[in-house]
Amino acid sequence: MWEKKKQEIEEIKAVLGKGAEFSGKLIFNGSVRIDGDFQGEISGQGTLVVGEGAVVKANINVQNVYINGDVQGNIDAKNKVHIHSTGKFSGDIHTTAFVMEEGAFFDGTSSMSNSEKKNTNDSLYG
Repeated sequence: MWEKKKQEIEEIKAVLGKGAEFSGKLIFNGSVRIDGDFQGEISGQGTLVVGEGAVVKANINVQNVYINGDVQGNIDAKNKVHIHSTGKFSGDIHTTAFVMEEGAFFDGTSSMSNSEKKNTNDSLYG
């Protein structure tokens, strides 16, 4: 059981540490962790981890997002959005899996789609 959780997040390729501030566009492959303040746009093929105490104001388009800090903006995650108990999110989410732990804050809208099941009803109407 524990092995599976460890493998969910790949090796972190870059970190924006506590106390650091960045404004701009972040594009990445792999996993990135933000523990400081980020403002702008984030996109990539991989996982974004927002650490506890981090503040992110951005539109995000990635595979997975794990929120432990404060995120404001819109998220388009191909696989999963997970808001942990210390996490706060304000904005709109579009993803295939959405997890929100007790104590987490969410203010916005969410829409979920399962790409594997999108066309399963086509044969009923065609």
